[in-house]
Amino acid sequence: MRGRFISLEGGEGAGKSTQVRRLAEALGARGIETLVTREPGGSEGAEAIRGLLMQGSVTRWSPHSEALLFAAARADHVEKQIQPALGAGTWVICDRFIDSSRAYQGVAGGIDDAAVLALHGFGSRGLLPDRTFILEVSLDQGRARADDRDGAAADRFAARGDDFHAQVASAFRGYAEHEPDRIRLIDASGSPETVTEALLAGLVDLLP
Repeated sequence: MRGRFISLEGGEGAGKSTQVRRLAEALGARGIETLVTREPGGSEGAEAIRGLLMQGSVTRWSPHSEALLFAAARADHVEKQIQPALGAGTWVICDRFIDSSRAYQGVAGGIDDAAVLALHGFGSRGLLPDRTFILEVSLDQGRARADDRDGAAADRFAARGDDFHAQVASAFRGYAEHEPDRIRLIDASGSPETVTEALLAGLVDLLP
């Protein structure tokens, strides 16, 4: 039986990395084998591209260049890690996927959504998660969490201004409204335990 593909999305400081780990542990306790991975990254080639994307000044790459780099990293990730794991029956839990490109390079970066999806269709054969959770926190709470996490070492995306991150948050909400079967909004302002419970509740229809 093919595995399920779950992605967690959201703005900076939403708690995605924490919840990816907690969700994998919760599914493992139910006897479900999982692969935890991330974007950009997850495969040797994609991790090399991650360094190019995340480091340097905010203006190092244009949105169009970022979109191409993300698409290349994702294509390698899908081919080398995600699809083999799903084919083996493993559930894949990914910290960010295509919806981040749609929000960050698409809406906030000014690139048409159809263009971002066309790159994804070519590079990753249009693969979409079975379920996408968007973790929502206020901009203030997300910024405080990201500052506690990164200090002065914020990456190129976390270092951008509030207007940019507000556009990203609005984009994510819009995707959830238009794709309710795949995408679910999760209030991530509470305790990690509460958020994990909400994620599991949002997977009831997919659990064996």
